[in-house]
Amino acid sequence: MTDLIPVRTTAMPAEMGVLLHDYPRDAWAANPHFAKSTREWMRAHEKFRVLSDHLHDQTQSFLDRTRDPDGFADHLGRYGTALVRALHGHHHFEDLSFFPELSEADPRFDRGLEILEKDHEALDAVLDAFSHTGSRVIKLVQLDEATAREEAGILVTQTEAIRAFLNRHLGDEEDLAVPVILHHALRG
Repeated sequence: MTDLIPVRTTAMPAEMGVLLHDYPRDAWAANPHFAKSTREWMRAHEKFRVLSDHLHDQTQSFLDRTRDPDGFADHLGRYGTALVRALHGHHHFEDLSFFPELSEADPRFDRGLEILEKDHEALDAVLDAFSHTGSRVIKLVQLDEATAREEAGILVTQTEAIRAFLNRHLGDEEDLAVPVILHHALRG
């Protein structure tokens, strides 16, 4: 399943969790430095998780023949494009603006930020493959539904890999970034 995307299976280095101990996840919302921009950034992460789950479920429904082909193709085009564009834009912002801001505030965490940037590169590759497969499925729905279902079998594997990747990456990203933001009162 995840051989399509190199899902990082190793944990972030232990030293990346130094501030997480002082700023545990369950206390973030109550922290006065938990700014609106940080909430919105995390809300975007949750939308990515929900959208990847939704695309996976819709693709599985198409494979199970409980989703009509034309509706599925339309849905895949709309929501698949939204996920890919949003993730590319989000990661571009993080790599060019957000991560440098965190690095400047606390360079102790640069090693973790480098790992997260490498994750972005890996995810870009699978998003490109997902886009290619999704486009084929959409075209094949009109031309050859049986072949469209075969391609959708690849697509469901890709969406499962995207979900696994996002669960790993986004959690690590939040656990690294938010404590730095809170500790240094950034973005408020």
